[in-house]
Amino acid sequence: MPDRPRFYITTAIAYPNNRPGLHTLYEVIGADVIARWHRMSGHDTRFLTGTDEHSVNIATRAAESGTTPREFVDGIVDLFRAAEGALTISPDRFIRTTDADHIRSAQEMVRRAYANGDIYLGTYEGWYCPNEGFRAASDLQETARGTICPNHPDVPLQWLSERNWFFRLSAYQERLERHYAEHPDFVAPDYRRNEMLGFIRQGLEDFSISRAGATWGIPFPIREDGSSSLLPDGTWDPAAGTIYVWYDALINYITGAGFPDDPEAFERWWPADLHVIGKDIARFHAIFWPAMLWSAGLELPRRIWIHGWLLVQGERMSKSRGNFLDPADAVATFGSDGARYVTLREVAFDRDTDVSWDSFVRRYNADLANDFGNLVNRTISMVHRYLDGRRPAPRAASDSPLAEGWSETLEAYREKVEGCLLHEALGELWEYVGGANKVVDAEQPWVLARAAETGDEAAAARLRGVLGDLVEACRLVGLAVAPFMPSTAPRVMEQLGYAYPYGHAGDDGPGLLGELGWGAHAADPGRLGTPTPLFPRLEVESGEA
Repeated sequence: MPDRPRFYITTAIAYPNNRPGLHTLYEVIGADVIARWHRMSGHDTRFLTGTDEHSVNIATRAAESGTTPREFVDGIVDLFRAAEGALTISPDRFIRTTDADHIRSAQEMVRRAYANGDIYLGTYEGWYCPNEGFRAASDLQETARGTICPNHPDVPLQWLSERNWFFRLSAYQERLERHYAEHPDFVAPDYRRNEMLGFIRQGLEDFSISRAGATWGIPFPIREDGSSSLLPDGTWDPAAGTIYVWYDALINYITGAGFPDDPEAFERWWPADLHVIGKDIARFHAIFWPAMLWSAGLELPRRIWIHGWLLVQGERMSKSRGNFLDPADAVATFGSDGARYVTLREVAFDRDTDVSWDSFVRRYNADLANDFGNLVNRTISMVHRYLDGRRPAPRAASDSPLAEGWSETLEAYREKVEGCLLHEALGELWEYVGGANKVVDAEQPWVLARAAETGDEAAAARLRGVLGDLVEACRLVGLAVAPFMPSTAPRVMEQLGYAYPYGHAGDDGPGLLGELGWGAHAADPGRLGTPTPLFPRLEVESGEA
């Protein structure tokens, strides 16, 4: 709806050469949280994720499995969709680089770069990583096994010499430096921004944007003489080659906004408000991508957030190393919301983090089963036991220590979510949960109840006030954490006797910040539902790393 503020968020698109690991989906879970926060805040939100399907390695894997590349990626994409569905990830579009509109988008970007004088023919000679493309010597590592790509150490490199089209990245060095200076929030966190700026200042080299002889890829739309490579029969001249996989992949962000088919949608959604990406692909997004957009006469994204890796005993988690966590196992053990919570609470969203299955189990038991789950369960049980299930109203903010603490918690939580520090956002909420549990221990409602039974009206009033505050604390935390735990929030609200006003993806409801005001529904009468454990405790604290 045009009258609402809009928010467009994207993730990097995943490489579908194997089933997804939890480390692959980590950034998508985080982006889903941010998207839900904005939807629940009343913003017209668009969330894009998907798959990057063109590469020599995909074609090789398909041939080895006896299928076509399209059949191969279709099967893997189904696994990604299923894993994301199990984790309640709700993109507005799951884009594939094999989608017809994306093919048109990538070819249009090539044409614009050509028209702008930014691409030219040359010969590339050097190392080629089938998973990532051409790599500069400075980006490779020398080992006892030979030269390797640090991002794909188990994939043999190829030494290639090809006549290709090159993009004049070097022409954009000064403009990039100026943009970084004028937009200090363009790349975050700050230390990642400094890394990118340092790389720019070393001098930028032009990069290849085509592959010769490859058949699995988007056809390059221009021949060497500058004419269209579209043949009279509607096919593309194979001699023109294909678009280099990284040039193709980056363009998905504008395809997902409507480029070039839907100018009205594109005007609405571009530029993106936030790209969420991993540190291994930072240069492509923070340096190559801006130059490509400028060459095409398009605006740059407003912000790029660069997260780190999941590590296992200091080593990067990966499918090829076999040290990855299976998202299906995580959902089976923790539930969808539990898996989302422990992943984003245990893994910092701004740097590398060492994790283990045991650390996830401990976090689940401590935060969900013991702290929040127990707070909700015993609050509801006490209201049933002492007030016959009638929901008590919270005390006025001036009379409640939980109200005073909440206003500070909410502001800090909002800042952390909108600042992409998702692990810290959860930390703020759970510090408040800890405070609410301390209120139970300090006030001892069971003691107040015994006094009330003897006719002590002051004790009875205090009992209603304390339990009203605790019910309100459970309502506020249950709603606030909904972007992280979208299936838990409706269950909490139901047990508290409230209707949950948001749709499956967090849309179609009232503004969340208004709902998160202390006592926003204090005047609403109601009865509490049946207390049902939200997070059954896990007894076994061990598992596969």
